[in-house]
Amino acid sequence: MRSYAMSLRDMRTHFLERLRLVGRYLFSNTQALMKTIATLAITFLLSAVLCADHHQEKAAEAAPFRHVVMFKFKDGATKEQVTAIETAFSALPKKINTITGYEWGTNVGKENKNQGFTHCFIVTFKDQAGLDVYIPHPAHKKFVELLLPSLDKVLVFDFVAKKT
Repeated sequence: MRSYAMSLRDMRTHFLERLRLVGRYLFSNTQALMKTIATLAITFLLSAVLCADHHQEKAAEAAPFRHVVMFKFKDGATKEQVTAIETAFSALPKKINTITGYEWGTNVGKENKNQGFTHCFIVTFKDQAGLDVYIPHPAHKKFVELLLPSLDKVLVFDFVAKKT
């Protein structure tokens, strides 16, 4: 029966023989090897730069645009008027297709630092262009007409969301 096991000396000899062959090939083709290494290095650097730019663009594209609106109603605004405004605002996402998210709530803070603002609405868009469609949209204008008679103050804050 033939043994397939190599002694350590045979493995060392085989390894050194292969290493000498590779060394001879590399040194005889040094110029070609240098060109290959340079080409690979340039390709790697370019792909790294392009990938970095692509990821930055993706991150910028993915960042949602938030439109935060806070209302302080006039003292004379009735509960029915306020409820009608809440309902009308909540209907806007179904009427304006650039709205990608919508949340709202009333102040529940205990610090009394809301300065009379009772309602907060957060409208999310894919980007600034979504808001640019929203503002002049007929459904938004109709909502503003309903709102204005009951509104004392409004605070609007727009930002691009950042995730950490």
